[in-house]
Amino acid sequence: MSLPSLLAVFAHPDDESLSAGGVLARHAADGARTAVVTATWAEDTRRAAELADALHILGAGEPRMLGYADARVPQSAPGSVRFRDAPLDESVRRLVTHIREVRPEIVVTHDAYGGLTGHPDHVHTHRVTTLAVEAAGLDHLYPDAGTPWRPSALYLATHPHSAAQALGARLVREDGAMYSVPDEWVTATVDVRPWLERKISAVFAHRTEVERGALPGRLAGLPPADRERLMSTEWYIRRDLVPTAATQTQLTP
Repeated sequence: MSLPSLLAVFAHPDDESLSAGGVLARHAADGARTAVVTATWAEDTRRAAELADALHILGAGEPRMLGYADARVPQSAPGSVRFRDAPLDESVRRLVTHIREVRPEIVVTHDAYGGLTGHPDHVHTHRVTTLAVEAAGLDHLYPDAGTPWRPSALYLATHPHSAAQALGARLVREDGAMYSVPDEWVTATVDVRPWLERKISAVFAHRTEVERGALPGRLAGLPPADRERLMSTEWYIRRDLVPTAATQTQLTP
């Protein structure tokens, strides 16, 4: 069974590798059309270049960037507004353009919490993506943004309560809150060990984050066995967008 085409939408360069790197590598290796949209940072920045390296490793095409500024790093996109401050209609339109161009069967993004850390850019990316996947299929919305296309399902990258404690103890700073969901909410648990080498290499391609001790840097400091154990599973919550086709378009066979 061939895997479906996939578009991942995440807030920052490195989120795609950390949250869905295994699934992206798996779909690309299967020959599925695979792409990534990143909401923040400008194309001519160091982190955009690192994103290009990571996507090359994963087989996920060239970077697609909405070009907004990171909420906490104004220099991430000089002259652009922070993603959270941009007009909502404008942000949705930009993402609809990518959805209609890529025409993915499934879209992957942050959950409503924005993952374990609850970063405000992650939360906003969830909201914009949720609106855009609906709008992309409606011909009277953004008619100049391409031919309407409706993905079959939206998958939200998440963490169940049962896994969050172990992950948080090693990866989330002591002063940071953790956000996870009840285990029964998780509808797809993906073992990505066959693609783990690519996933880890893609995470480490974000050299800026490794050097400054952000999450990729904390992962780099772990013993290999611990790092592999923590990164070998990805969790998702599925939201069906086309109920009649939902059973035919699964993230995993």
